[in-house]
Amino acid sequence: MAVTMKKAAAKDVNVTFKDQQKINKFAWNTSKITELKEEIEVKKKQLQNLEDACDDIMLADDDCLMVPYQIGDVFISHSQEETQEILEAAKKNLQEETDALQFRVESIQWVLADLKVQLYAKFGSNINLEIDES
Repeated sequence: MAVTMKKAAAKDVNVTFKDQQKINKFAWNTSKITELKEEIEVKKKQLQNLEDACDDIMLADDDCLMVPYQIGDVFISHSQEETQEILEAAKKNLQEETDALQFRVESIQWVLADLKVQLYAKFGSNINLEIDES
């Protein structure tokens, strides 16, 4: 008898237009977080590559006067010191971009948490808002 009442109660929940908008907003934000996290991973790999390049330049012999540095499709030769400065500036910019993306992820997570509270309050166990991490 109790199971029948739960099923009947589950069918009585109506989805309004505002509810559907919240569900759509949740789905859109979830996909946006996934994209941002992928972008953060790419930038972290780029940052690691720049750090490796800085380490390699530090270990280079002093006999090497000019170091080729790729900008787009072109290689430009700079002194070790100039190349080191360029790499440090690129690392700083990349770190700032990564931090900004991380801030966006955190702000979207706050929105998602708020939407989860609202949607679970109305739909209870009739809705699944958990992200599958597989």
